[in-house]
Amino acid sequence: MFQASRSKSTTMGGFRLLGLIYHGSVRQIRKSHGNAIIGLLMNMLQTVILVGAFYIMFSVLGMRGNALRGDFLLYLMSGVFLFLTFNKTMGAVLGSEGPTSPMMQHAPMNTIVAIASAALSTLYIQILSMFFVGFIYHAAFSPITIYDPVGAAMMLLLSWFSGLSFGMVFLALKPWFPGFVSLAALLYQRVNMIASGKMFVANTLPSTMLAMFDWNPLFHCIDQARGFTFINYNPHFSSISYPFYFSVALIMIGLMGEFYTRKFASASWYARR
Repeated sequence: MFQASRSKSTTMGGFRLLGLIYHGSVRQIRKSHGNAIIGLLMNMLQTVILVGAFYIMFSVLGMRGNALRGDFLLYLMSGVFLFLTFNKTMGAVLGSEGPTSPMMQHAPMNTIVAIASAALSTLYIQILSMFFVGFIYHAAFSPITIYDPVGAAMMLLLSWFSGLSFGMVFLALKPWFPGFVSLAALLYQRVNMIASGKMFVANTLPSTMLAMFDWNPLFHCIDQARGFTFINYNPHFSSISYPFYFSVALIMIGLMGEFYTRKFASASWYARR
């Protein structure tokens, strides 16, 4: 009697879903820190610290000669930005609210909205951090030139999409094997410190070592991103199609697993963490 009438058309349903995802993304961003500016600065500081640590390591170990011709810090940042985007997206999706979360008691809310909000909020923060760190370096230290900015941006989105796909699979398995999934996700994030290929390029690796890294979608994303970033680098041993199709397959597996898992939702899952 006192309910507001709502249009049931597909278009209006899509707009309502987008509105839910938008508000969910804002909530996810605000959860990291009460002050949005401080939260962004903390994320930027983490990026700067990681770039600085690799810069010192390359300098001390005499590995700067293995980098590409061009701006050395841009070479480091092209790997670190994608690495952080992948890992943070995977962690955000894995930590998103499940079907037994109190937020799911609200009628319009569902797990797909929670997953999309977690992924999009991470992408937003990472793009802002990348833009500000790059601008500060460009304005205060050394002007940088990106050979193909659109292609490099697409590789950032592809690394985000790959992180989302891995997070979906881990999220679907989490209620069934909470301890194993937490350990496996942490282990994969640590392995990516080397397996992502942010410290070297595929063209310099012998075939025996290349086989140790080309299974990883993030390795292909970073190597292709450097091909778009530097005019004098043409990646021969990585591809764009592999991480895309691999991630689409993982997304499908993750969605099927999440839909199946939702049927057996139980509040006791949270007690098993």
